[in-house]
Amino acid sequence: MRAPMRARRRAARATYLLPQAETSAGWARYLTTVFLTRGCGEEVSGEQVEDATLIVSELVTNATRHGHSSCRLRLHVDPGLVTVEVEDDSPIPPRLCAPDATDEGGRGIALVRLLARDFSVLGGPGGGKTVQAVLAAS
Repeated sequence: MRAPMRARRRAARATYLLPQAETSAGWARYLTTVFLTRGCGEEVSGEQVEDATLIVSELVTNATRHGHSSCRLRLHVDPGLVTVEVEDDSPIPPRLCAPDATDEGGRGIALVRLLARDFSVLGGPGGGKTVQAVLAAS
């Protein structure tokens, strides 16, 4: 007699293509919140949803503003982990800089690195890049 096979649970995934537009970061925040709270089929903490939404906003803004391209937002949810990936056409990696106290910007990547358990920038085929942030359960 054979033992019953257990179905392996697959990670929940979503991919969104966002245009190079001022409104893309807002759409990315909305799509991330809806996917993580209603569409992924996994339990995601409120803190993870908030952190992922903030990270998505920063990375999509950077991709559309500094990468000068549309971008692809990918969300992966495994038990206890949320992975955010933003891919754009620019080969230039994001800069981690120390802005002056009076600067209005320049703190986003530092914030992403602070919130994420893991942070990486991966080169892509054709010269683009993927910025990845992994959030662990709190």
